[in-house]
Amino acid sequence: MIHDPGSFLRQHGIQVTAQRLAVFRAVSGQPHITAEAVAEIVRAEIGAISLQSVYDALGVLVGARLIRRIQPLGSAARYEDRVGDNHHHLICRVCGRLADVDCAVGATPCLAAADDQGFEIDEAEVVYWGRCPECVAQSREAPPAEPAPRRRPRGERDGPPA
Repeated sequence: MIHDPGSFLRQHGIQVTAQRLAVFRAVSGQPHITAEAVAEIVRAEIGAISLQSVYDALGVLVGARLIRRIQPLGSAARYEDRVGDNHHHLICRVCGRLADVDCAVGATPCLAAADDQGFEIDEAEVVYWGRCPECVAQSREAPPAEPAPRRRPRGERDGPPA
C-alpha cells in the first residue's frame, strides 16, 4: 500500500493533480475496476469530472506503468494497481468476475516462449476462462431446464395418417 500517492506520482515523473490522485486512489482501492466505476468514485470524492478526464488520467498512469490496463475479450477495459509482477487473470464466463492468479510455476515461466523469434519478452498476458465457484454452485442448484418442444418435420400432422 502506498502511504503518500502524491509523492509516489512525483517520483515517477507524473504531475500531481486532484484528478490524477483521485483516479489513482480509486484504482488502488478496487481491483479490476472499469473507467466508468473509477469516474463514479472520483466524482464522489472530488466532485465533477468528465469521463474523458478519467480516461486521460488512466492513460497517464498506464503510460508510466503505475497501473495496468487489461481488456478481456468482449468486456470493458479494467484497471488494476498490481504491476511489476507477471500475474494472470481468471474470468468467469457467466458473471464476468475477474480474479488475479500467479504464474503456474516459478516467478515468470511464461516469459520463456518456446520460440521467441528474436523478441525480447518482458510481459505475458494469460487469461483463464471458465466459471467462478458461485456460478458453478448456482448451475448445480438450478432446476433442470425443460426440453424444448420437438419440431415436427415438414408434412407431419397430428394424429394418425388419413
